[in-house]
Amino acid sequence: MNTVKIIRIPILPMHMINSHLLAGPDGCILVDAGLPGSENKIKMALAKERLTFKDIKLIVVTHAHVDHAGSAALIRELSGAPILAHEGDAKHFNRETPMTFCPTGWFGRLFIKTPLMLEPYVGFEPDILLSKHDVIDLSRYGIPGIVKYTPGHTSGSISIELASNEALVGDLVASGILLGGIVRTSHAIRPPFEDDPYTVARELTRLLDSGVEKFYMGHGGPLKASEIHRHAQTLMMLPKK
Repeated sequence: MNTVKIIRIPILPMHMINSHLLAGPDGCILVDAGLPGSENKIKMALAKERLTFKDIKLIVVTHAHVDHAGSAALIRELSGAPILAHEGDAKHFNRETPMTFCPTGWFGRLFIKTPLMLEPYVGFEPDILLSKHDVIDLSRYGIPGIVKYTPGHTSGSISIELASNEALVGDLVASGILLGGIVRTSHAIRPPFEDDPYTVARELTRLLDSGVEKFYMGHGGPLKASEIHRHAQTLMMLPKK
């Protein structure tokens, strides 16, 4: 089996916002493109691996929030790589419809009052648009793994499941205090916004049942399976609204 190197790219300090590179002997995939203006940080991460934008074969955007999709259009232009995303967020990617936000607590309610989450970004039409039950084989891009629909955070959230029993799950889960920052970085928490915690719990449980042992996310992490299991159980016990 080919070894895939998972490289976290801190878009903000202390892994408050992460993009990721999947670098294998036969290809390189960028998972999430960070905030608008993140291209230089991604360029530096590529350079450390002796890669350039032209080595990126695919850009996977896990959902349409600005901290994941903000630089996708420009990086597509720089790399020539197609963008893969899910139809559930399509009207948000092309900026036809503004994102809606369901805060999970005080931090989310405070965060939505700041300009960051509402910052505009260059809209785009994904080149590869997943529908609900699509599974994309990443081996054609040099990475042994698949992309699947994992709703719950947004209507169009997707995750990558690697053959190494590792997964990149966007914002299905976060860790630490204040977006994965200073302390408790190995403790799973809900992200600031989440459409449906029970759907998230179901998707995390499915990933665990499929054998995933390590989870990489957009805020904080990575986390072990045991901590994801604890978090999924906690979500299932939340009172129904």
